Amino acid sequence: MVITDPGLLAGRDPVALCRAAVLGGATMVQVRGKDTSVRDLVTLTRALTAELTVPVLVNDRVDVALVAGAAGAHLGQDDVPLAAVRPHVPAGFILGISVGSASEAQRARASHAEYWSIGPCYATTTKPDAGQPLGARGFAALARLAPGVPVIGIGGISPANAAAIAQAGAVGVAVIHAVLGAADPRAAAAAVRGAVLTGRAGGGGGSSGSPIPAP
Repeated sequence: MVITDPGLLAGRDPVALCRAAVLGGATMVQVRGKDTSVRDLVTLTRALTAELTVPVLVNDRVDVALVAGAAGAHLGQDDVPLAAVRPHVPAGFILGISVGSASEAQRARASHAEYWSIGPCYATTTKPDAGQPLGARGFAALARLAPGVPVIGIGGISPANAAAIAQAGAVGVAVIHAVLGAADPRAAAAAVRGAVLTGRAGGGGGSSGSPIPAP
């Protein structure tokens, strides 16, 4: 999963960058813009949904996802409770949730999310309030608490450490800087995907049969 970040665009076209990432192997795109206007979020989400061949999710904003025709939304622990959202979204609408601790994992178990995003796995500069890095061992401990749903790793993920997170139980990873901050997003996405596949082949990987493409 590639997550958009306005701070990394540096004037570049986000649709073109995400298209390149998909060509390199990215299987989902999440639109995130904490300080982006609703109008701009809707415009970008609609453009990505129209141009890409993979599911597009929106971070935090279920309303934007619905208006823009996105495949789903990703919610944090402090957002509107997922259970309260579920009755108001169409069948097949993907709802993911962030998990960063054992207590959050326990709350997430009751949310019936389609997937968990566990992190931060490693130190990250794109989310200053992400908390202390879990490492592969900490990720694995939280992944074991997931009630049969896919888990992905997030936070400081790169081709150098993605395999370890996959070995720890992730079906895939979410990246920002590793792909959007690269000179060649297609090659960067391919490198991350290759590392995840290597890690899964070495004994990792999570649940199958879900709407979450892996890796």
